[in-house]
Amino acid sequence: MAVKRDYYEVLGVARQASPEELKRAFRKIAMDSHPDRNPDDAAAAVRFKEASEAYAVLSDPDRRRSYDLFGHSAVGAGGPAVDFSDMPFADIFDTFFGGGFGARGRRERSNRGDDLRYDLTITFEESFTGVEKQIDVPRMATCDHCSGSGAEPGSGQETCPGCGGSGQIRRAAQSFFGQVVTTATCPTCGGAGRILKNPCSICRGQGRVQKTRRLSVKIPAGVDMGSQIRISGEGEAGVRGGPAGDLYVVLRVKPHAQLARHEQDIVFELRVNMVQAALGDRIEIPTIEGPVEIAIPAGTQHGQSFRMQGRGMPDVRGGRRGDQYVVVQVVVPKDLNPEQKALLRKVGGLTGKPEKVSKGFFDKLRDAISLD
Repeated sequence: MAVKRDYYEVLGVARQASPEELKRAFRKIAMDSHPDRNPDDAAAAVRFKEASEAYAVLSDPDRRRSYDLFGHSAVGAGGPAVDFSDMPFADIFDTFFGGGFGARGRRERSNRGDDLRYDLTITFEESFTGVEKQIDVPRMATCDHCSGSGAEPGSGQETCPGCGGSGQIRRAAQSFFGQVVTTATCPTCGGAGRILKNPCSICRGQGRVQKTRRLSVKIPAGVDMGSQIRISGEGEAGVRGGPAGDLYVVLRVKPHAQLARHEQDIVFELRVNMVQAALGDRIEIPTIEGPVEIAIPAGTQHGQSFRMQGRGMPDVRGGRRGDQYVVVQVVVPKDLNPEQKALLRKVGGLTGKPEKVSKGFFDKLRDAISLD
């Protein structure tokens, strides 16, 4: 037979814990372990059942006093172990802790319209400058004929006789906590709390119809692929006057033909030939704000990068701009004419051994060109 753990240990509190400390401890365990939140976790169900029993004893002053003096044997005859696993998670907090899980709150959430997602594609340049776009969003909107009530104008609604307008059927039962009230959605009105005398002829009692709405979306500078813009209340309208959901505009940014982005920085791969890398050159390169000429110093190596401070993307929150990095790619020619081959042989280097650090290939190439 399994040995019961100490009730204070189960709740994780000291033996001198106040009633409020006991309540907070049980609330935390209920939030983490209630079967509604852990439908396939047997261990969580055991933890919740154990905590329910511990709280039932320790929250009762007389039973707690007996438990403190004589342990589990003193409270074992007080009734069966308490198990609220079948009690909905929201009802536990509504009954014992409050916290906004009442019937009205549940009804408003159930009538709330769905959130919507709209994928919007912008250019690389628009992500840099920011832009305002017009979008057309198809959605369920409030019915103009019935103003969202779902009832034919002039017919009105009446209180649901099944739930008295609460939208919930409440059942009371006795427990160690006293009277415990459980609730369920009213099957007569579906949680609305009202019955339509004459449903709207346009929306058929839903209070909403399909429409397309044109919206203006302001996109700030610095957004990136996958950035989201939330527009409150522009999702689908709620059922029978319920609150509307939100619209989430998810951005897709077209790639630039020459520039790549890494967070707030921009990267450009500059292809140069061996002579440009060896002797240096001034080359015009693209930036997000237009072409800029930069100096490539003599002896530039393949993969070497140069930083252009403040030439990257702006931070979307209004902070500083990133940088642009120019990464050099030295292009080695594949097809050489006889004259070019002769010049390279003059440079030398076909030794069958790795190049020494003291004098590299580009230094020899520069010397050969200078002597020519």
